[in-house]
Amino acid sequence: MRDGRLPDVSIDDPALADEVRELRGDSFPTRRLQSAYLDWFWRRTVAIAPPGVEVQWHQGSAEWVDDTAEGWEVALSDGTRLPADLVVYALGHTGRAPENTTLDVIATAAAAGFTYLEPSFTADADLSRLVPGADVIVRGMGLAAVDAVVLLTQGRGGRFSRTAAGRLVYTPSGAEPRLHLGSRRGVPYRSKVASQVQGDAPAREVLTPAAVAALLDRPGTVDFADDVWPLIARELVWGHYRELFTGHPERVTTTWEAFRATLRDVDGDTDALRRAVHDAVPDPLDRFDVPRLDRPLGDETFADADAVHDRVRRHVADDLRLRTSQDHSASQALFLTILGSFLALADIPPERWSARSRAVDLPITWHAFFSYVASGPPAHRLEELLALADAGVVRFLGPDLSVRLDEQRGFVATTSRAPGEVVADALVDAWLPAAGAAASDNPVLRELATRHGREVHVADKAYTGSLGRIEVDPDGRVIDRDGLVHPTMFALGPFTAGPEAGAFTRPQSNALSLRHTDRVAEAVTAAASAVASARSAARVRVASR
Repeated sequence: MRDGRLPDVSIDDPALADEVRELRGDSFPTRRLQSAYLDWFWRRTVAIAPPGVEVQWHQGSAEWVDDTAEGWEVALSDGTRLPADLVVYALGHTGRAPENTTLDVIATAAAAGFTYLEPSFTADADLSRLVPGADVIVRGMGLAAVDAVVLLTQGRGGRFSRTAAGRLVYTPSGAEPRLHLGSRRGVPYRSKVASQVQGDAPAREVLTPAAVAALLDRPGTVDFADDVWPLIARELVWGHYRELFTGHPERVTTTWEAFRATLRDVDGDTDALRRAVHDAVPDPLDRFDVPRLDRPLGDETFADADAVHDRVRRHVADDLRLRTSQDHSASQALFLTILGSFLALADIPPERWSARSRAVDLPITWHAFFSYVASGPPAHRLEELLALADAGVVRFLGPDLSVRLDEQRGFVATTSRAPGEVVADALVDAWLPAAGAAASDNPVLRELATRHGREVHVADKAYTGSLGRIEVDPDGRVIDRDGLVHPTMFALGPFTAGPEAGAFTRPQSNALSLRHTDRVAEAVTAAASAVASARSAARVRVASR
């Protein structure tokens, strides 16, 4: 765009045009710019479709899919019926209909005159129900919470600006509520990383292909918590300190060769690691271990709410320094290490995992930790969060947040780490709904889970449960209720039990999600060719008669 070589792109929004001008190779584009790019890519792809390929766009919602004598029929909400030889479900992320406890809270809060926003995609939540100037408890501090904060501040007319000294400040519009943020960790997801590795290149030294092969050579199942997580935790330590010692030797008191021997000696002993690091790494910000990464506030307790707020604020400021300064490029090495660990797990076939690993550890525990470390908000959002805290629009409640509904007073938030409570008329549960195809708020996905296909259920001696995701074969073909493969029905995306896609793909990384999509596209093409060949053969037979 900047070179004027894309005549089919036009961006009239000055803010987006400024973003395009400032974009660098390590930038994280906003969703709005991503949307503009995807729109261009879609139009370009359709325009250059090869001969024999026609693309028809039907703007509407799919309601259900029927099997017919000729194949399939897709019913749209406007009454259109689309005949099809093949169907590909590519539904992306979907919401989930409220169930059980959530329904009880919704009903009780409404009857008492309070506001409750259940887990959902932030863009779909009715934030207009949150009153200007009112206290709102936000439970959760991941991306959904950051999105909610943006929409309730900038989205309501507030403005960020910089002082002459470069400090970001927020000027309220008066339409914002007062937001009280807390969670289990009590801190936001880690910022995106802006530094570059400048020491030895990242390399897998613990969770190696040989280590994975050794796990697969053993009889029985592979358990994530017992067999794999300890390897990942040690790999993260090696990744961080390799970059610190080889990229910043002035920040340590010994050599990487010597410290490698120390890492081998301490193995997975966190206390021994902390003792060894104390003398070798003078700056506490350079020190690293996985428990401190996961729970940065540890077991700290606080005298009052102001002390909690100030401590979380200091943590966010420290995280910004770690993630945006080239002096702390070990953060980039950590990111690349956890990404490499994520990809390494793809070498373990799904059927080799224990039932609990497939249903809980991988999709919930590991995915949440990965997202917290490697898929947080861009740095400017955390800087804005600090400005909002300084302006009194945001207050940090701290870790181990507990919220209950008092039908007389409202929602009451407390933490075991500090005395006192916060009472508010509104609660926002700011996280995405759990996977559950059969309970989805998308009717066509519910039908896929209960009629054409099925959710994956796993069981062994220790655990029985559902993944909440559609069962597909390695080529994305849907498995029907009887365990048979649909030759002309495909599904791919986060609602399937196919390979985990992770977060955003990175250029030149041969991303797992793109590899899987290519494989499914090849299978769809082969199936379409088989249908065409069968019809051609049938016509020949009829003509010969």
